[in-house]
Amino acid sequence: MHGNILITGATGMIGSLVLEHCLAAPVVTHVTSLVRTPSGISHPKLRELLITDFMDLGALKTKLAETDLVFYCLGAYTGQVSKEEMRHITVDMPVHLADILMQAGTRPRFCLLSGAGADRTGKSRMAFARDKGAVETYLSNADIGDFYAFRPAYIYPETPRKEPNFSYRLMRLAWPLIRLLGDEMSIRSGDLARAMVQVGLKGHSSEILENRDILSCLYE
Repeated sequence: MHGNILITGATGMIGSLVLEHCLAAPVVTHVTSLVRTPSGISHPKLRELLITDFMDLGALKTKLAETDLVFYCLGAYTGQVSKEEMRHITVDMPVHLADILMQAGTRPRFCLLSGAGADRTGKSRMAFARDKGAVETYLSNADIGDFYAFRPAYIYPETPRKEPNFSYRLMRLAWPLIRLLGDEMSIRSGDLARAMVQVGLKGHSSEILENRDILSCLYE
């Protein structure tokens, strides 16, 4: 039973959709969202915990002790922050959350929004790949419940938004062509969120889900 859900990044593109699905799921009894500012969303299942420093979650330990399932969707786009800050967001923050949950005595299933190209060997020339691989490795070896790493390729935003940079604006324009390249190259935001929630609630045979694997979950 995964009735108590914890979500990070619930105001982001994927996290907000994951939150919607969790609130709508009959098997979910409570959803806790870690936020810096109130979202304005009101729902009987939803509890928002305001945090000012993600690396100081110790005071919330007792409130997180009942967590059954985590959806970690918090992140930043490459180029938005420094390389050091990106590693802090990508590695240090989810590691700290996992440590707090273990200290609280809970062993939740942990679903991480990772990325295509994540490299657990640490040999990649791309900092993004090394960082994603590092946090995957830590969570895979941590004393938590089942761990799943979702590695989407290009995520097409189904809801119009202000794209974070020129590359994403270009990718959005090229979406009709990208989707023709096959299931390894792209995924719709809604499909990614639905697949994450499905795997989180039901489990999966593979720890690592590449783009094609994520899409295949929708037909199982």
